Amino acid sequence: MTTTEPVRTAAAVGGAAPAKPRPPLAARIAARAGGGVMRVVLVLVALFWLMPTIGLLLSSLRSSENIAATGWWKVFTAPSELTFDNYQRLLDNSAITDSLVSTLLITVPATFLVVVLGSFAGYAFAWMEFPGRDWWFLVVVGLLVVPVQVALIPVSELFGAIGIFETTVGVILFHTAFGLPFAIFLLRNFFAEIPRELLEAARLDGAGEIRLFTRVVMPLGGPAIASLGIFQFLWVWNDMLVALIFADSGSPPITVALQQQVRQFGNNIDVLAPGAFVSMVIPLAVFFAFQRQFVSGVMAGAVK
Repeated sequence: MTTTEPVRTAAAVGGAAPAKPRPPLAARIAARAGGGVMRVVLVLVALFWLMPTIGLLLSSLRSSENIAATGWWKVFTAPSELTFDNYQRLLDNSAITDSLVSTLLITVPATFLVVVLGSFAGYAFAWMEFPGRDWWFLVVVGLLVVPVQVALIPVSELFGAIGIFETTVGVILFHTAFGLPFAIFLLRNFFAEIPRELLEAARLDGAGEIRLFTRVVMPLGGPAIASLGIFQFLWVWNDMLVALIFADSGSPPITVALQQQVRQFGNNIDVLAPGAFVSMVIPLAVFFAFQRQFVSGVMAGAVK
């Protein structure tokens, strides 16, 4: 017959459990203040990055005489200097208002075409079988590293030969062509993460490729598609190089129109400041409206 000996604890044998060593004083202070200090640091960094935007906004609300005399921070001690006259002059300046319309006519179609064509191609590379699929995808990935400057001269000659040089159509096609490689890469990686069982179940229910793409893949790919749209919109809206070369000089985009306000012996600061702020606010509004989809789409599309 065997007996089990009761387990003796440290207290039962008269010994005390070893106490955990206390962390150093500096470590305890850092642990307690770390959260607050980090928040303060992040707020300071955010204010530092927002300072040019705040300065541009306040400058756009001051007269050209006040801008030339003192810095934008003077408004904190003299708020009476603030006025909306510059924005009224901006609305009366047909060159700026026409350039905003031209920018929208370029940005919206270029974004739409990249999103639609990139979605079709991304789905094809992810779930459709065709000869040389992997090799063609490697070609697309290789196009990501081709700089825009390399294509300026040959594309200019091509557009001149077919009669679309210095036209809105030419700018849209150029932005679409250079936006598609990234669109295909991003959406292909995102669509490839969709469970195969889900697509096979839809096929068993009689769904064809078009219905499968529109009813299953597109709704699930909403975050990636939204992030792609933001990427393309920001790139086209803020572009100046392509617009300077391929756009119509009579109705240039906003970036070129603002550059034309800078002159050799001065500039129209009363038009330049509000125009620059308006041109910056529109893409910022688009970004903040879809920032959650932007972050989730980029994170998902970056993982294979």
